[in-house]
Amino acid sequence: MQKTERDFASPTTEAVFNRTRLEMSRVFTKAGMKTEKVLFQWGLLLLVVGFLLGRALILMKIMPFALPFFAAVMAIKKEKAPLASLAVLAGAFSVSIQNGGTVFATLFVFLLIHRFSGILTMDPLKKLPFTVFSAMLLTKLTIFYVFTKEFTMYDFTFVAVEAGLSFILTMIFLQSVPLISYRKRKQSLKTEEVISLIILLASVMTGTIGWMIYGLSAEHILSRYLVLVFAFVSGPTIGATVGVVTGLILSFANVSSLYEMSLLAFSGLLGGLLKDGKKLGAALGLVVGSLLIGLYAQADQGLTTNLYESLTAVVLFLLTPSFVLKNLSKLVPGTSENMLEQQQYVRKIRDVTANRVEQFSNVFQALSKSFTQNGFYDEKPSADKEVDYFLSSVTERTCQFCFKKEQCWAQQFDTTYEYMKEIMLEVDNGTLEQNPRLIREMDKHCVKSKKVIDVIEHELTYFKANQHLKAQIQESRRIVAEQLHGVSEVMGNFAKEIKRERENLNVQEEQILEALRNFGMEINQIEIYSLEPGNVDIEMWVPYCHGRGECEKIIAPMLTDILGESIVVKNEECAKYPQGYCHVSFGCTKAYVVDTGVAHAAKGGGFVSGDSYSMIELNAGKYALAISDGMGNGERAHYESSETLQLLKQILQTGIEETIAIKSINSILSLRTNDEIFSTLDLAMIDLQDANVNFLKIGSTPSFIKRGDKVIKIQASNLPMGIIEEFEVDVVNEQMKAEDLLIMMSDGVFEGPKHVENYEMWMKRKIGELQTNDPQEIADLIMEEVIRTKSGLIEDDMTVVVAKLQHNTPKWSSIPSYAYRKKAQ
Repeated sequence: MQKTERDFASPTTEAVFNRTRLEMSRVFTKAGMKTEKVLFQWGLLLLVVGFLLGRALILMKIMPFALPFFAAVMAIKKEKAPLASLAVLAGAFSVSIQNGGTVFATLFVFLLIHRFSGILTMDPLKKLPFTVFSAMLLTKLTIFYVFTKEFTMYDFTFVAVEAGLSFILTMIFLQSVPLISYRKRKQSLKTEEVISLIILLASVMTGTIGWMIYGLSAEHILSRYLVLVFAFVSGPTIGATVGVVTGLILSFANVSSLYEMSLLAFSGLLGGLLKDGKKLGAALGLVVGSLLIGLYAQADQGLTTNLYESLTAVVLFLLTPSFVLKNLSKLVPGTSENMLEQQQYVRKIRDVTANRVEQFSNVFQALSKSFTQNGFYDEKPSADKEVDYFLSSVTERTCQFCFKKEQCWAQQFDTTYEYMKEIMLEVDNGTLEQNPRLIREMDKHCVKSKKVIDVIEHELTYFKANQHLKAQIQESRRIVAEQLHGVSEVMGNFAKEIKRERENLNVQEEQILEALRNFGMEINQIEIYSLEPGNVDIEMWVPYCHGRGECEKIIAPMLTDILGESIVVKNEECAKYPQGYCHVSFGCTKAYVVDTGVAHAAKGGGFVSGDSYSMIELNAGKYALAISDGMGNGERAHYESSETLQLLKQILQTGIEETIAIKSINSILSLRTNDEIFSTLDLAMIDLQDANVNFLKIGSTPSFIKRGDKVIKIQASNLPMGIIEEFEVDVVNEQMKAEDLLIMMSDGVFEGPKHVENYEMWMKRKIGELQTNDPQEIADLIMEEVIRTKSGLIEDDMTVVVAKLQHNTPKWSSIPSYAYRKKAQ
């Protein structure tokens, strides 16, 4: 089937459409950011709200809104207080000169009382409502006295009611003003904050009373638009609540609008119920509510006017961008968008915590494998080997000093072995007395047959007891392994169920966001998960920079200056397309870094060494260097040493203290080792924040720190691991400095030099004579020097680990941000 011209053109058309859509999205994003800057950073929104609150009246006389708004702005965002004062004064003077003068006098008295209230040792936010109440009461009483020269109970009640309303509104505005003065991203509002915001918006609408647009009331249009928005975003509950609160406040301002409360509440309920029908469904709820409630309107306001006002509110609602409604829904608790936003953070915390628990699960899994009977060296001996061991012990007591030993075991080995084996089986079965033939043949063959039979009977009792004991030990091992495996599975399952609530760091997010944007950086979103010293965790979504490295070169240095800690890019996921956003994770760097070098060799130049080494960077800001030497050489020694380091690594990565980790490993080794094969451990734990080092030496040789021309010996006395079940770990602490060299070695290197009486002095002299600071070169030179003293022979396993401590210098210097430095702390 041939493709048509349209089929060939479709991919290109789709690509053009996608590019156009992405470009439009980018344009809208930039426009939104500029609008946000004007509204929040420049304070235009505060200016508009202050102007309308300055005009707002209750019962055409009471003005309780202006002073609480100004006081809240001064307490929360002091730099915007002059703008707020000008706004409320302009609003009050726009009503009348008398109202403007009253507001001016109220603000003046409030500032005086606020200035002298500093002598009270009380939380400023808690004493602010009382300061507003006092200023309003004192100002109104003074005005009544000056202009009327007398007081009546009605006048005093009037003033007390206005001051009381100011007291209540101050507490409400303290919660709602931050919502219009800061641009908070991804923040979930509390129910009290939502109600406070609604009261603020309804109070603002009272400032529009008397405004008419082509015969339509502005406060009716705005109030119905507000109810429609919240009903669509939050559902019927919040929609009806917004309708009741808004209608009640408007009825206080104008008693003739009392019926408006019923219309708004019913419309909010219907709009919320019909929100599944998208915008048109919510709009239909308002229209139906207006038609039903409008029938009960006053005679001077017809149904047509009421309907036109509702339709105008519907048009404004339909013109509202969807992303604005979506962002608003993220702030209101209980909405699906808000729940999804919270779940994203919970998911990250849950994953981090689950990974930690999974590490514990891996430790128990490793312990379980150490006890497993089918391990590398836990194979059960065959029956023939058991018989051989038994007959060997019998031979040591009977045939060792017999004059016919050479004849019986050298010339007639098979015959002697079969006779003794058959006697052992007959004794074991209790049928030896019933087999006189075997006894006679044994008497003819062996001159000490009676003694041999007696020893076999005696040793067989111990042999059986030993066999039973071994079986019990094997069974105990199996049980312990199964229990540890079960614990591992339980912790693994538990890791999947862990949850943790998010810390409230929205103020810090806003401050960092403001600092970056004032610098000219375009930041789409910021999430702060932790600001703990040494454990900063910040994520950002920034526009694609076409590979210029803006996150590493600009944002991270600015965060370094703001937070007072060295911040770097931990992970960066670049956008899939040029108009997209990159996901960047920022975190702290360590004060020091470790550069290492290793040299090792097996005995006789073999491939399997009994020495093992490990270098582990732990999550707790520590770096571990470890050398383990299994007793002996070859594969068995390698297994013991590598098993020790594997257990150590998994236990340390869980965050368990190093002394407890070593005791745990020692207990495991002492329990699971049958014969006398042990392992040493040389462990150095370096703190990358302060360069403090803990040395734990378990049967190991000394280590050395080279600081310039000075060589410091580090030594401790502890038995090798696995010899005794309980012992105290001797910890040696040493403070290292930048450019110090830590040199650790196994006994094959320390005791390796031939014809040397004092190994310690010889090693310190060789280390002091080194002319290089490169860790790998030092390891190679020490190894080469030791091997040269033995004429090129390697008589034991040899391992040298060298670590160099250096200051961690960031790649990019910090960028000053003086106005915001350390605010996020």
